[in-house]
Amino acid sequence: MSDLNLNGLSLDELKKLEASVEKEIQNCQERQKAEALAKAEAVAQEFGFSLSELISPKNIKKGVRIPKYQHPENPSLTWTGKGRKPKWISEMLQSGRQLEEFKI
Repeated sequence: MSDLNLNGLSLDELKKLEASVEKEIQNCQERQKAEALAKAEAVAQEFGFSLSELISPKNIKKGVRIPKYQHPENPSLTWTGKGRKPKWISEMLQSGRQLEEFKI
Protein backbone atom coordinates (compact mmCIF):
# COMPACT_ATOMS: atom_id res chain seq x y z
CA MET A 1 0.00 0.00 0.00
CA SER A 2 1.34 3.39 -0.86
CA ASP A 3 1.76 6.00 1.84
CA LEU A 4 -0.66 8.88 1.55
CA ASN A 5 0.52 12.33 2.51
CA LEU A 6 -2.45 13.68 4.42
CA ASN A 7 -0.63 16.67 5.89
CA GLY A 8 -1.36 18.95 2.93
CA LEU A 9 -5.12 18.26 2.81
CA SER A 10 -7.71 20.68 4.10
CA LEU A 11 -10.34 19.70 6.65
CA ASP A 12 -12.99 19.40 3.92
CA GLU A 13 -10.72 17.19 1.83
CA LEU A 14 -9.98 14.99 4.84
CA LYS A 15 -13.69 14.63 5.61
CA LYS A 16 -14.43 13.70 1.97
CA LEU A 17 -11.62 11.18 2.07
CA GLU A 18 -12.96 9.78 5.34
CA ALA A 19 -16.45 9.40 3.83
CA SER A 20 -15.00 7.70 0.74
CA VAL A 21 -12.97 5.30 2.87
CA GLU A 22 -15.99 4.47 5.05
CA LYS A 23 -18.12 3.80 1.97
CA GLU A 24 -15.43 1.57 0.47
CA ILE A 25 -15.11 -0.34 3.76
CA GLN A 26 -18.87 -0.99 3.74
CA ASN A 27 -18.74 -2.11 0.09
CA CYS A 28 -15.86 -4.47 0.86
CA GLN A 29 -17.71 -5.95 3.84
CA GLU A 30 -20.84 -6.49 1.73
CA ARG A 31 -18.79 -8.27 -0.96
CA GLN A 32 -17.19 -10.49 1.69
CA LYS A 33 -20.58 -11.30 3.23
CA ALA A 34 -21.98 -12.21 -0.19
CA GLU A 35 -18.97 -14.42 -0.88
CA ALA A 36 -19.28 -16.13 2.52
CA LEU A 37 -23.01 -16.68 1.98
CA ALA A 38 -22.39 -18.20 -1.46
CA LYS A 39 -19.75 -20.55 -0.03
CA ALA A 40 -22.01 -21.56 2.86
CA GLU A 41 -24.87 -22.25 0.44
CA ALA A 42 -22.56 -24.37 -1.74
CA VAL A 43 -21.43 -26.44 1.26
CA ALA A 44 -25.04 -26.96 2.36
CA GLN A 45 -25.95 -28.10 -1.15
CA GLU A 46 -23.11 -30.65 -1.08
CA PHE A 47 -25.02 -32.33 1.75
CA GLY A 48 -28.38 -32.03 0.01
CA PHE A 49 -29.74 -29.08 1.98
CA SER A 50 -30.41 -25.43 1.38
CA LEU A 51 -28.78 -22.99 3.75
CA SER A 52 -32.18 -21.73 4.90
CA GLU A 53 -33.11 -25.27 5.96
CA LEU A 54 -30.04 -25.48 8.18
CA ILE A 55 -30.35 -22.09 9.82
CA SER A 56 -34.08 -22.14 10.50
CA PRO A 57 -34.99 -21.27 14.11
CA LYS A 58 -36.04 -24.86 14.87
CA ASN A 59 -32.50 -26.06 14.10
CA ILE A 60 -30.74 -23.47 16.24
CA LYS A 61 -30.20 -24.59 19.81
CA LYS A 62 -30.84 -22.08 22.56
CA GLY A 63 -27.65 -22.98 24.31
CA VAL A 64 -26.21 -25.78 26.31
CA ARG A 65 -27.71 -26.17 29.75
CA ILE A 66 -25.46 -27.41 32.48
CA PRO A 67 -26.80 -30.33 34.54
CA LYS A 68 -27.55 -29.51 38.18
CA TYR A 69 -28.54 -32.97 39.37
CA GLN A 70 -26.93 -36.38 38.93
CA HIS A 71 -28.03 -39.93 39.71
CA PRO A 72 -25.98 -41.23 42.69
CA GLU A 73 -25.28 -44.63 41.17
CA ASN A 74 -25.28 -43.83 37.44
CA PRO A 75 -23.41 -40.55 36.79
CA SER A 76 -24.46 -40.55 33.14
CA LEU A 77 -28.03 -39.76 34.25
CA THR A 78 -28.31 -36.02 34.80
CA TRP A 79 -30.97 -33.32 34.85
CA THR A 80 -30.68 -29.56 34.40
CA GLY A 81 -33.55 -28.80 36.74
CA LYS A 82 -35.58 -27.41 33.84
CA GLY A 83 -38.52 -29.07 32.18
CA ARG A 84 -40.11 -32.36 33.11
CA LYS A 85 -38.44 -34.34 35.88
CA PRO A 86 -36.73 -37.50 34.66
CA LYS A 87 -38.19 -40.79 35.83
CA TRP A 88 -35.23 -41.51 38.10
CA ILE A 89 -35.71 -38.19 39.94
CA SER A 90 -39.44 -38.79 40.36
CA GLU A 91 -38.82 -42.30 41.69
CA MET A 92 -36.18 -41.10 44.16
CA LEU A 93 -38.45 -38.30 45.43
CA GLN A 94 -41.35 -40.74 45.84
CA SER A 95 -39.13 -43.01 47.90
CA GLY A 96 -38.58 -40.16 50.37
CA ARG A 97 -35.26 -38.74 49.20
CA GLN A 98 -34.69 -34.99 48.80
CA LEU A 99 -33.78 -33.25 45.54
CA GLU A 100 -30.80 -31.56 47.20
CA GLU A 101 -29.18 -34.99 47.64
CA PHE A 102 -28.58 -35.17 43.87
CA LYS A 103 -27.03 -31.72 43.38
CA ILE A 104 -23.78 -31.77 41.48
